[in-house]
Amino acid sequence: MAFSVNTNAGAFAALQNLNKTSSSLQTVQSRINTGQKVSSAKDDAATFAIAQKLRGDVAGLNAVKSSLDRAQSTIDVAIAAGEAVSDLLIELKEKAVAAKDTGLDTASRASLNNDFKQLRDQITSIVSNAEFNGTNTVKNSGSAIVALTSDDGSNTITIAAQDLSLAGSKVTLTAGSSISTQDLASTAVANIESSISNVNTALSALGSGAKRLDLQRSFVNKLSDSIEVGVGNLVDADLAKESASLQALQVKQQLGLQALSIANQAPSTVLGLFR
Repeated sequence: MAFSVNTNAGAFAALQNLNKTSSSLQTVQSRINTGQKVSSAKDDAATFAIAQKLRGDVAGLNAVKSSLDRAQSTIDVAIAAGEAVSDLLIELKEKAVAAKDTGLDTASRASLNNDFKQLRDQITSIVSNAEFNGTNTVKNSGSAIVALTSDDGSNTITIAAQDLSLAGSKVTLTAGSSISTQDLASTAVANIESSISNVNTALSALGSGAKRLDLQRSFVNKLSDSIEVGVGNLVDADLAKESASLQALQVKQQLGLQALSIANQAPSTVLGLFR
């Protein structure tokens, strides 16, 4: 081996090894800080691209969850209104059947008719106020409930509107219905009975729609969780492994510094040749 003070091959080799160790140490520290082995495209371009695509899918599913939540709230309001209308129809039937009694005096019939009209008008109040986020599914010409089901917005669930207003497709009572006479009471009973049947059918449709939304929401939650786990498998760092690597690299770095120090002292041995 030639002695030279101009070129120190040992120092160059020690420096290269130290730089390599420092680079590895920086990588491990980055993984520990971020918790990810692939945190940018320069770490692993292909894996990063796949992870970003999956993250986009999760973001789309978050929008689907919000859409399903809004739809669920809307249909809950519609069902509550439908149940209230059904209860009112039962009370109306009681009043109408009572008004068919031929033995009623004028004052009793008038009292029953007044109660009947108050209950009848309450249906209109309930139906008109059964709105959530600008959507009313139970009024005349009400809006269908539409919810997203896919992360790209291409698929939806649609639940048809149910008209529960007076003189609508389900409730055959009109705004002028009364039980002021026995004949009118008989007509009202017939209309109320058909209305009760129709409203129950409407509630069944709304209930089925609500169940469908629940199932879809549960599926979207599971799908989103599965995708997030998949992303984690691709990019998350094994912190136990990285911790062990960190300790080893720190020792290597200290040894590298010592090796570089020794290599830098080698040229000074040349002075011994000139004593």
